[in-house]
Amino acid sequence: MSEEKFVRIERDGEIAVVTIDRVEKMNALNETVIRQLGAAFESLRGDDGVLGVILTGAGEKAFVAGADIAELVEMTPATGVATSRLGQRVFAAIESFPKPVVAAVGGFALGGGFELALCCHLRIASENAKFGLPEVTLGIIPGYGGTIRLARLAGLGHAVELTLTGRMFDADRALDLGVVTHVVERDELMERAQDLLRSVTRNGPVAVRLALESIYAALDVNTRQAMDHESALFGVLASTDDMREGMTAFLEKRKADFSGG
Repeated sequence: MSEEKFVRIERDGEIAVVTIDRVEKMNALNETVIRQLGAAFESLRGDDGVLGVILTGAGEKAFVAGADIAELVEMTPATGVATSRLGQRVFAAIESFPKPVVAAVGGFALGGGFELALCCHLRIASENAKFGLPEVTLGIIPGYGGTIRLARLAGLGHAVELTLTGRMFDADRALDLGVVTHVVERDELMERAQDLLRSVTRNGPVAVRLALESIYAALDVNTRQAMDHESALFGVLASTDDMREGMTAFLEKRKADFSGG
Protein backbone atom coordinates (compact mmCIF):
# COMPACT_ATOMS: atom_id res chain seq x y z
CA MET A 1 0.00 0.00 0.00
CA SER A 2 1.56 3.31 -1.06
CA GLU A 3 2.05 6.11 1.43
CA GLU A 4 -0.44 8.97 1.20
CA LYS A 5 1.10 12.15 -0.17
CA PHE A 6 0.70 15.21 2.01
CA VAL A 7 3.28 17.46 0.33
CA ARG A 8 3.02 18.56 -3.28
CA ILE A 9 5.31 20.58 -5.52
CA GLU A 10 4.09 22.84 -8.33
CA ARG A 11 6.17 24.98 -10.67
CA ASP A 12 5.54 28.54 -11.82
CA GLY A 13 8.50 29.43 -13.99
CA GLU A 14 11.60 29.66 -11.81
CA ILE A 15 9.51 29.41 -8.61
CA ALA A 16 8.52 26.15 -6.92
CA VAL A 17 5.48 26.17 -4.65
CA VAL A 18 5.61 23.53 -1.91
CA THR A 19 2.21 22.97 -0.32
CA ILE A 20 1.46 20.94 2.80
CA ASP A 21 -1.93 19.44 2.04
CA ARG A 22 -3.56 17.80 5.02
CA VAL A 23 -6.58 20.06 5.21
CA GLU A 24 -8.72 17.79 7.36
CA LYS A 25 -6.05 18.08 10.10
CA MET A 26 -5.33 21.77 9.38
CA ASN A 27 -2.05 20.66 7.81
CA ALA A 28 -0.72 19.37 11.14
CA LEU A 29 2.78 17.93 11.10
CA ASN A 30 3.31 14.27 11.80
CA GLU A 31 6.37 12.14 11.02
CA THR A 32 5.14 11.36 7.51
CA VAL A 33 4.54 15.01 6.64
CA ILE A 34 7.94 16.05 7.99
CA ARG A 35 9.74 13.33 6.04
CA GLN A 36 7.85 14.23 2.85
CA LEU A 37 8.69 17.88 3.40
CA GLY A 38 12.36 16.99 3.71
CA ALA A 39 12.20 14.91 0.54
CA ALA A 40 10.51 17.77 -1.35
CA PHE A 41 13.25 20.25 -0.50
CA GLU A 42 15.97 17.70 -1.23
CA SER A 43 14.50 17.16 -4.70
CA LEU A 44 14.49 20.92 -5.34
CA ARG A 45 18.00 21.54 -4.01
CA GLY A 46 19.72 20.32 -7.16
CA ASP A 47 17.09 21.57 -9.63
CA ASP A 48 18.85 24.35 -11.54
CA GLY A 49 15.53 25.52 -12.98
CA VAL A 50 14.29 26.49 -9.52
CA LEU A 51 15.57 29.81 -8.20
CA GLY A 52 13.26 30.15 -5.20
CA VAL A 53 10.57 28.36 -3.20
CA ILE A 54 7.28 29.39 -1.62
CA LEU A 55 6.15 27.17 1.26
CA THR A 56 2.47 27.28 2.18
CA GLY A 57 -0.44 25.25 3.53
CA ALA A 58 -3.55 24.11 1.71
CA GLY A 59 -6.98 25.49 2.53
CA GLU A 60 -8.14 28.80 3.98
CA LYS A 61 -7.75 28.13 7.70
CA ALA A 62 -4.15 27.16 8.33
CA PHE A 63 -0.57 27.36 7.19
CA VAL A 64 0.27 24.57 9.61
CA ALA A 65 -1.79 24.46 12.80
CA GLY A 66 0.91 22.60 14.74
CA ALA A 67 2.25 19.14 15.32
CA ASP A 68 -0.10 16.18 15.35
CA ILE A 69 -0.99 15.84 19.03
CA ALA A 70 -2.46 12.37 18.51
CA GLU A 71 1.02 11.23 17.51
CA LEU A 72 2.91 13.22 20.17
CA VAL A 73 0.80 11.95 23.06
CA GLU A 74 2.35 8.49 22.54
CA MET A 75 5.92 9.79 22.99
CA THR A 76 8.44 8.23 25.34
CA PRO A 77 11.63 10.04 26.35
CA ALA A 78 13.54 8.20 23.61
CA THR A 79 10.97 8.76 20.86
CA GLY A 80 10.58 12.37 22.00
CA VAL A 81 14.26 13.02 21.32
CA ALA A 82 13.99 11.26 17.94
CA THR A 83 10.89 13.26 17.00
CA SER A 84 12.59 16.55 17.89
CA ARG A 85 15.77 15.69 16.01
CA LEU A 86 13.89 14.67 12.86
CA GLY A 87 12.06 17.99 12.80
CA GLN A 88 15.25 19.89 13.56
CA ARG A 89 17.11 18.16 10.70
CA VAL A 90 14.40 18.91 8.13
CA PHE A 91 13.90 22.49 9.29
CA ALA A 92 17.67 23.08 9.32
CA ALA A 93 17.81 21.80 5.73
CA ILE A 94 15.18 24.40 4.80
CA GLU A 95 17.06 27.16 6.64
CA SER A 96 20.29 26.19 4.84
CA PHE A 97 18.55 25.76 1.47
CA PRO A 98 20.73 27.52 -1.13
CA LYS A 99 17.80 29.33 -2.73
CA PRO A 100 15.42 31.78 -1.01
CA VAL A 101 12.43 30.25 0.74
CA VAL A 102 9.35 32.37 1.48
CA ALA A 103 6.72 31.15 3.94
CA ALA A 104 3.26 32.29 2.79
CA VAL A 105 1.31 32.09 6.04
CA GLY A 106 -2.45 32.03 5.64
CA GLY A 107 -4.33 31.28 8.84
CA PHE A 108 -2.91 29.43 11.84
CA ALA A 109 0.85 28.93 12.25
CA LEU A 110 1.08 27.43 15.71
CA GLY A 111 3.63 25.25 17.45
CA GLY A 112 5.50 23.24 14.86
CA GLY A 113 3.83 25.30 12.14
CA PHE A 114 5.25 28.51 13.55
CA GLU A 115 8.63 26.80 13.89
CA LEU A 116 8.39 25.82 10.23
CA ALA A 117 7.71 29.41 9.21
CA LEU A 118 10.62 30.59 11.37
CA CYS A 119 13.12 28.40 9.51
CA CYS A 120 12.21 29.99 6.17
CA HIS A 121 14.25 32.95 4.96
CA LEU A 122 11.29 35.31 4.54
CA ARG A 123 7.73 35.29 5.86
CA ILE A 124 4.62 37.01 4.50
CA ALA A 125 1.28 36.70 6.28
CA SER A 126 -2.37 37.16 5.46
CA GLU A 127 -4.49 39.38 7.68
CA ASN A 128 -6.15 36.34 9.26
CA ALA A 129 -2.84 34.70 10.23
CA LYS A 130 -2.32 33.69 13.85
CA PHE A 131 1.02 32.75 15.36
CA GLY A 132 2.15 31.19 18.60
CA LEU A 133 4.16 28.57 20.45
CA PRO A 134 1.52 26.99 22.73
CA GLU A 135 3.64 23.97 23.68
CA VAL A 136 3.89 24.86 27.38
CA THR A 137 0.10 24.69 27.63
CA LEU A 138 0.48 21.02 26.67
CA GLY A 139 3.30 20.36 29.12
CA ILE A 140 6.11 20.35 26.54
CA ILE A 141 8.37 22.91 24.82
CA PRO A 142 8.99 23.73 21.16
CA GLY A 143 11.23 20.99 19.79
CA TYR A 144 11.94 21.98 16.18
CA GLY A 145 14.14 25.00 16.84
CA GLY A 146 11.48 27.48 17.91
CA THR A 147 13.15 28.46 21.19
CA ILE A 148 16.24 29.52 19.23
CA ARG A 149 14.86 31.08 16.06
CA LEU A 150 12.13 33.18 17.68
CA ALA A 151 14.67 34.84 19.98
CA ARG A 152 16.90 35.65 17.01
CA LEU A 153 14.04 37.26 15.11
CA ALA A 154 11.96 38.95 17.80
CA GLY A 155 14.54 39.47 20.54
CA LEU A 156 15.10 37.62 23.80
CA GLY A 157 12.47 39.38 25.91
CA HIS A 158 9.62 38.90 23.44
CA ALA A 159 10.65 35.29 22.79
CA VAL A 160 10.71 34.44 26.49
CA GLU A 161 7.26 35.96 27.07
CA LEU A 162 5.65 34.35 24.03
CA THR A 163 7.19 30.94 24.73
CA LEU A 164 6.40 30.87 28.44
CA THR A 165 2.83 32.15 28.11
CA GLY A 166 2.01 30.17 24.98
CA ARG A 167 0.03 33.21 23.91
CA MET A 168 -1.27 33.44 20.34
CA PHE A 169 -0.78 36.70 18.44
CA ASP A 170 -2.04 38.15 15.18
CA ALA A 171 -0.37 39.17 11.93
CA ASP A 172 0.00 42.83 12.89
CA ARG A 173 1.81 41.85 16.08
CA ALA A 174 4.02 39.52 14.03
CA LEU A 175 4.86 42.45 11.78
CA ASP A 176 5.73 44.63 14.78
CA LEU A 177 8.01 41.91 16.12
CA GLY A 178 9.79 41.47 12.80
CA VAL A 179 8.55 37.89 12.51
CA VAL A 180 6.94 38.71 9.15
CA THR A 181 7.88 41.45 6.71
CA HIS A 182 4.49 41.96 5.04
CA VAL A 183 0.81 41.54 5.96
CA VAL A 184 -1.62 41.29 3.03
CA GLU A 185 -5.24 40.41 2.32
CA ARG A 186 -5.94 36.67 2.31
CA ASP A 187 -6.87 36.45 -1.37
CA GLU A 188 -3.64 38.27 -2.33
CA LEU A 189 -1.29 36.11 -0.28
CA MET A 190 0.16 33.86 -2.98
CA GLU A 191 0.40 36.63 -5.56
CA ARG A 192 2.22 38.88 -3.13
CA ALA A 193 4.49 36.02 -2.03
CA GLN A 194 5.44 35.46 -5.67
CA ASP A 195 6.07 39.16 -6.17
CA LEU A 196 8.34 39.20 -3.12
CA LEU A 197 10.23 36.12 -4.23
CA ARG A 198 10.64 37.36 -7.80
CA SER A 199 12.14 40.59 -6.46
CA VAL A 200 14.89 38.27 -5.19
CA THR A 201 15.16 35.75 -8.03
CA ARG A 202 15.73 38.43 -10.66
CA ASN A 203 19.08 39.14 -8.99
CA GLY A 204 22.29 37.20 -9.51
CA PRO A 205 21.56 33.66 -8.25
CA VAL A 206 25.11 33.00 -7.07
CA ALA A 207 25.12 36.30 -5.16
CA VAL A 208 21.76 35.45 -3.57
CA ARG A 209 23.03 32.02 -2.52
CA LEU A 210 26.23 33.36 -1.00
CA ALA A 211 24.41 36.24 0.71
CA LEU A 212 22.18 33.69 2.45
CA GLU A 213 25.24 31.65 3.38
CA SER A 214 26.97 34.68 4.88
CA ILE A 215 23.91 35.81 6.85
CA TYR A 216 23.20 32.43 8.42
CA ALA A 217 26.82 31.41 9.00
CA ALA A 218 27.27 34.60 11.03
CA LEU A 219 24.71 33.39 13.56
CA ASP A 220 27.02 30.65 14.84
CA VAL A 221 30.46 32.33 14.90
CA ASN A 222 32.05 35.45 16.37
CA THR A 223 32.10 38.75 14.50
CA ARG A 224 35.68 38.43 13.28
CA GLN A 225 35.02 34.96 11.85
CA ALA A 226 31.82 36.21 10.22
CA MET A 227 33.67 39.10 8.60
CA ASP A 228 36.41 36.79 7.32
CA HIS A 229 33.80 34.48 5.83
CA GLU A 230 32.01 37.39 4.19
CA SER A 231 35.29 38.57 2.65
CA ALA A 232 35.99 35.09 1.28
CA LEU A 233 32.54 34.92 -0.32
CA PHE A 234 32.98 38.45 -1.71
CA GLY A 235 36.18 37.23 -3.35
CA VAL A 236 34.49 34.16 -4.79
CA LEU A 237 31.88 36.38 -6.46
CA ALA A 238 34.64 38.42 -8.10
CA SER A 239 35.45 35.33 -10.16
CA THR A 240 31.92 34.85 -11.54
CA ASP A 241 30.41 35.67 -14.91
CA ASP A 242 27.40 37.06 -13.03
CA MET A 243 29.54 39.70 -11.33
CA ARG A 244 30.92 40.87 -14.66
CA GLU A 245 27.48 40.81 -16.28
CA GLY A 246 25.83 42.69 -13.42
CA MET A 247 28.39 45.45 -13.33
CA THR A 248 28.65 45.72 -17.11
CA ALA A 249 24.87 45.98 -17.37
CA PHE A 250 24.88 48.75 -14.77
CA LEU A 251 27.53 50.71 -16.68
CA GLU A 252 25.70 50.16 -19.94
CA LYS A 253 22.36 51.15 -18.35
CA ARG A 254 20.59 47.92 -19.24
CA LYS A 255 18.99 45.03 -17.37
CA ALA A 256 21.43 42.32 -16.35
CA ASP A 257 21.04 38.87 -17.87
CA PHE A 258 22.41 36.56 -15.19
CA SER A 259 23.44 33.04 -16.14
CA GLY A 260 24.13 31.73 -12.66
CA GLY A 261 27.80 31.22 -13.46
